[in-house]
Amino acid sequence: MNLQDQIGVLEAGVDQLLQAAAAAHAPRADERAAAVPQQESPVASSEAEQAFAEQPQTVAVDTAVNAVDIAAAAETVEAANATVTETAEAIEPAAEVANEATNAAHAQPELHVARPSQNEITLTIGGQTVTLNALQVGQMIEELSNARASMQPEPPPGIPPGWRFASTKNPMMAVQKQTNGDRLLVLRHTGHGWVPFTFSPDIVVQMYMMLTQR
Repeated sequence: MNLQDQIGVLEAGVDQLLQAAAAAHAPRADERAAAVPQQESPVASSEAEQAFAEQPQTVAVDTAVNAVDIAAAAETVEAANATVTETAEAIEPAAEVANEATNAAHAQPELHVARPSQNEITLTIGGQTVTLNALQVGQMIEELSNARASMQPEPPPGIPPGWRFASTKNPMMAVQKQTNGDRLLVLRHTGHGWVPFTFSPDIVVQMYMMLTQR
């Protein structure tokens, strides 16, 4: 049961107490009204005077009963307010924790890359840190490169401004002729590892001209 439901139950209980007090007071008022007869005879007048003499005591008793009922209802309301306050104070920290947990669940984990030493890379995702050596970094580069080749959007067709790169001078290379006349050229990059390229015969001619022009 949540806080609003508890408040509704308490208010309903107070209303029932007040209705019960009013119902107990109503029959007594009817009895007093019926106890005062019409002036028909001296005997009836005497009885009326006696009833009138007894009336203040009855009214006093009824007033005391009503005061007790009202005091009990007031104590019930006060206790209900205290219970509601305590419940709200107890629920508030739990609600904050639940909100923080919900926000953390919906938040995307961030990737942090660090290099504690020359031959180590650390990757931290969602508070979990993994340390990779040179061989593991190379394996990851290869797997990521293979996956990136089939992803969209493709890399930009032109060299982007401000692009940072590490070039390899006079790389090792291997060439293989394909059955359809294409040439497979594999270059060894110090960062990316062995990078394969396939050239059709016309592109081979264009590349030769680009490399030999002055």
